[in-house]
Amino acid sequence: MTVYEFYEFLEKYYPKDLSCPWDNDGIMCSRNPDAVVNRVLVSLDATERALKYASEGEFDLLLAHHPMIFRKLEAVTPATLGGNRAVAAFGGDISVISLHTRLDAGRGGVNDTLVEKLGYTSSETFGDDESPELGRIFELESPIGAEAFSLSVKEKLGAQAVRLTGCKAVKRIAVVGGAGGDFVLPAILSGADMLLCGECSYNAAQDAAEQGLCVLEAGHYHTEFPVCRRLLSLAEECGISGEIFESCDHITL
Repeated sequence: MTVYEFYEFLEKYYPKDLSCPWDNDGIMCSRNPDAVVNRVLVSLDATERALKYASEGEFDLLLAHHPMIFRKLEAVTPATLGGNRAVAAFGGDISVISLHTRLDAGRGGVNDTLVEKLGYTSSETFGDDESPELGRIFELESPIGAEAFSLSVKEKLGAQAVRLTGCKAVKRIAVVGGAGGDFVLPAILSGADMLLCGECSYNAAQDAAEQGLCVLEAGHYHTEFPVCRRLLSLAEECGISGEIFESCDHITL
């Protein structure tokens, strides 16, 4: 299977029309889209370190959630951020595919795998005008204190710390892996008691709490990393061997 054929396979599950209008995803770079893919490295981020690992491990392709190229590249040199990644990819003959917001919204993507990691099943979707079905909602069997629920999430995700704003009994949980600040109002309108996300601004979380919505921030990395297992399984479904790059530069001291 070639780079482009693999991308077409992924598009069947996560089509471009699921991406937010402002997003940049898809084939980020490839010296030869017709090259055969035998080994895939799956990573949450297409960092220079992940690309170096892919090159040294003789992988053909790096499959990431976050876009390797998100903002305009001012220059493609080792001395520029973004440019250094492109240089590393081309120098190691590594093709890069990123599936960003389409992987958030798609079935079996970031938010579904996060809910499953916690041991629950999504009952419905919610979102904003740009991506009306990006988030997921699940309900607990019975109400539980927000603090107790937050501690269980921390344990299940292996997070070093979580941050809770607002404290009450919760039952209906809205889920958005990664940055969730823009989904406070949609979560309130969905009737949720809590928004579980990776991160949220202080003011957005405080405003949410005043309106009766608890906000639980469990870390951008920890809420999105579970999807890497899903991406690896898709590669294996194509007969492509792979590995997950488990590296996070964010630590709590």
